[in-house]
Parts: sequence; structure tokens; C-alpha cells
Amino acid sequence: MDEELPKEFDLIVIGTGFPESAVAAAASRIGKTVLHIDPNEYYGGSWSSFNLEAFIMLMDGRAKRNQEITHFQYQWHIPLETDEELQEECEANDQKWSVSRLMQLSRKFNIDLCPKILYSSGKLVHLLISSNICRYAEFRAVDRVCTLYQNELLNVPCSRSDVFNTKDLNIIEKRLLMKFLTTCMAYGENKCEEDSVEFRGRSFFEYLQKQQITEKINRCIMQAIAMVNEGTSFEEGMERTKKFLQSVGRYGNTPFIFPMYGCGEIPQCFCRFCAVFGGIYCLKKEITGIHVEENGNKVIVEVENLQTIQADYVVCSPGNLTEPLKAMKEVKNHLSRGIFMSKQPLGGVESARNGGSTDGGVNLLRLLTSDGQREAICIQLSCPSGTCPKGIYIYHLISPSISNDPAADLHPFKELIFPDLSFLLMSAYFTITSYNYELFDTNGRILVTDPPFYELDYDLSIENAYETFKKLYNDAEFLPRAPDPEEIVIEGEDPRALVENQLPEDLRAQLHELEMALDNMDVEENMNENVNIRAVTP
Repeated sequence: MDEELPKEFDLIVIGTGFPESAVAAAASRIGKTVLHIDPNEYYGGSWSSFNLEAFIMLMDGRAKRNQEITHFQYQWHIPLETDEELQEECEANDQKWSVSRLMQLSRKFNIDLCPKILYSSGKLVHLLISSNICRYAEFRAVDRVCTLYQNELLNVPCSRSDVFNTKDLNIIEKRLLMKFLTTCMAYGENKCEEDSVEFRGRSFFEYLQKQQITEKINRCIMQAIAMVNEGTSFEEGMERTKKFLQSVGRYGNTPFIFPMYGCGEIPQCFCRFCAVFGGIYCLKKEITGIHVEENGNKVIVEVENLQTIQADYVVCSPGNLTEPLKAMKEVKNHLSRGIFMSKQPLGGVESARNGGSTDGGVNLLRLLTSDGQREAICIQLSCPSGTCPKGIYIYHLISPSISNDPAADLHPFKELIFPDLSFLLMSAYFTITSYNYELFDTNGRILVTDPPFYELDYDLSIENAYETFKKLYNDAEFLPRAPDPEEIVIEGEDPRALVENQLPEDLRAQLHELEMALDNMDVEENMNENVNIRAVTP
């Protein structure tokens, strides 16, 4: 945008991450005037995706860095160039990748800073459908849900057919698993159920031990189905298992879906929605000042190379908050991130085939350290997800930080998924750093969103966006459904004509024939009435 901006808005949103974009979309949908600004030249902030060239520029400091992304480091494990002789040798050994060749394919990469996996019946899927924002995105079903059992990758059966078709469980284990899953689906329907009463206030792990299931099934349930720890309560474990089961079969054989072209598409969906309802967008604009007027009724925002703009409210991401507003800061959520490129899918080609995917697909694996005290989420992506070229597999590792060295934080998990480092092409590490800011008194006019959470889906971030919106407009609905383009009737148009135009040509012809027949029937009835009238007239 140039210098033609209005001088006043109902809401100014700074940062285009997921919670900021959701709030902007919700405000625009109910008719508020919204200005959405981002100092970066790309959408998404800590939630964005990059092609390979842009990602490397971000890592080595040649591109402007988001303040929330710190402790960058990366390393290539392949040669920069390959001469002709070496190329022939590499091709014979199926090791033909070089840095220059990967860079030539840069635009085929979509590398997420903060990847997520969506439950098919989770909060974000419901929100996308109920608001009609889903029309701006495409998704792919997750191909495999895995766990490690005795240092071997185990494909976890997700549905009834998976349970009976898997070769990883014997017949007794299949029956035990089906019995347990059936019990979980019925959980909550009978409040006086004996197991429910007995284990209230106890751990989910104790409940599993009581079921006399095998160690392998216990591992599948704890690490891949319920995704809980030994200290998780019985009630939470059952609810998480039920959520898993309720998501199975909605959009694929597993309970999860992944956005095509990466999770950076999700914030952009909400931005598109906001723009459709009148939101104005400005990228590459630094915020030089934010303050509340003395009377406390308006917020003044000073934007680089633009006029001063005022608004009723300002919503800001943590990394874009100006220093004068920060009364105190404390660590909110540090995430250690690892991104790896490999020429082999998770568990090897044979394991991928056993899981029903010859190309690696989208795989999900939850990892634990040997002492069970720390965990990480591993998401492996391949070409069909639209995030990398064919023959390349991207691995995302996410874990809560315990230090300022993400490589050291993630080292135990890296060893679990890469016992053979010869398949690695590149490894990169960084930390998503964010703080919980306590603001000076701003009369409720300036609100700060939360950074990304350590979670599989977007549940906590959706709650953050919802709560932020309700602080602004408590009586308004959060993201009500938007009409489809064909449902919009412009003043003066015949809605019936619009519906007819959407029909296929053969159905339109049939409709026209029916209308003609009805018109003829009306004519005949009028003629008969006239005859009857003449017949009774004296």
C-alpha cells in the first residue's frame, strides 16, 4: 500500500501469524475496518513457509530475520557441486544430490517454521468449515502414524481395517486392541461405568495396566493414539483416545490431515478471508511507535513512511511489540526446531511400503528420550505434500527448549530417527523464542497474542485468538460462516435466475420443459373455468 491509507480504523493488527490473522479475519467479517501490518516481506511471521533459497538466506542472515526466531545454525552434508566423473559415480550409488542441484529446485520446497498436524475432527477443521475459510486451502490425509518399539519403527493401526490387516500385531493383540478402542468410544456415555468410577483421579497408565494389554499395544496407545505420558490423568487419556477415534475415517484412513504446500498456507487463508471483507494489508512496514491517547480512547500507531494512524484497538504479536510498552517480560514458550533433508523416508523404503506409502507420504511420529522425561514431535514430508521435490524427504523435529542450543536439545531425538547419517543432505536448527509481556497500563486498547505452543494441532492458538477477539467485541460471533460467491445476490438480480445458471445445460433444458408444461396446464385450467362460467350463465 502507498500513502492513500485512511487515517482511522476500528482495529490495527500487527503481525500476520496464525492468531493475529484469525483475529483480523473475525473482525473484518463482522464489519469492522481492519488494517493488517507486518514488518516482514512475507506472511506468517513465526508460522510461515519458505522456499529453499529464502530459507537458507534466513538461516545465514542475508534476509531480515523475525525477532522470534533465534539461534540459527545449518550444515550441508553433500558437496556444493558435482563434476561429471563424480556425478556418474554418485548416480551409480544413488547419491546424486548436490547443493547446486537442490538450489535449482528451490521453488519446489515449502519449508515450515512451525509445522502442525490437524485432527480431522479438531477445532481448526471445524473452524475452517463453519466459517467457510476451508475454500482457500487444500489438505492431504496423513499416510502413517508411527511409534518406536524396541528400536524398530512400528506402523500404528488407526482403524478397524488397519487392526485386522496389520502384520505387526498377532491375533491376540488385535483382539485386545479392538476391545480397548471399543471401550474408549463408549467412554462418557455411562457415568456410572465401573472402570470410570474406579480410575477417577488416577493415571491413564494405571488404567492400561489394569486392562492386561501387551507392552506393544501399550506403546501404540500411549505414544501414538492418546499421545500422553505416564502422569496423564485417566480422564484426559480417555478423552484424547476418543478424539483420535472420532477423527478416523473422516478424510482418510488416519485421523490426521496436513495442509498442501505446508502450514504457512493456514495464516494466509485467514488473511485472504479478511481481505475479502475489506481488510487492508501492508507488508514491509516497520512500526516505529505505539501509544494510547491521553484520554484513553484511541491507540496511535506510527508506521514507517506512512502517516500516523489511529484505531480503537491494536492487536500485536509478541515479536512486534515496541520496547516502551513492555513493563516486564518472562519466558512464555521456547521451542527447539530441527529441519532435516534426507533421501530416504522414515524408517526406510521398506517400512514406508509396509505402511501403504511407496513415496513416504506424510508421516507422524512421537518420540521420547530413554528416560521418558522429554518428548518431541517428528513430521516427515515428501513430494505428494507439495513441500519438496521427488526423491527428497523433509523431517521436522519440534520439542520444548531446555537450552539456547537447539542442536543439543534435539540430539537425542535425531539419533532415534537417523541411526545412519549417510542419507542426510542438510540439517538446520533454530529456536522459536517468545516472551509473555506484561504491558504498561493501556486501558485495554492494546492486546498481545501468544507465540506458537508445543502442541500437535492448533487448539491452544485458536483459544488465544478467540479470547483476544472476545476482549474486543464480546457480543459478536467469532468467524460466522461467509457465503459462497454463488450465494451472494446483488441488488436488482433475480435469485432464481442465479440458481438456474448454476445448473448443467441438460438440467436447465428439463427445467425449461417443466415450466412450459406448467404454463400450458395453467392455460388449460383457465379455459375450462371460462367454459364452465359460460355454461352456468343464464
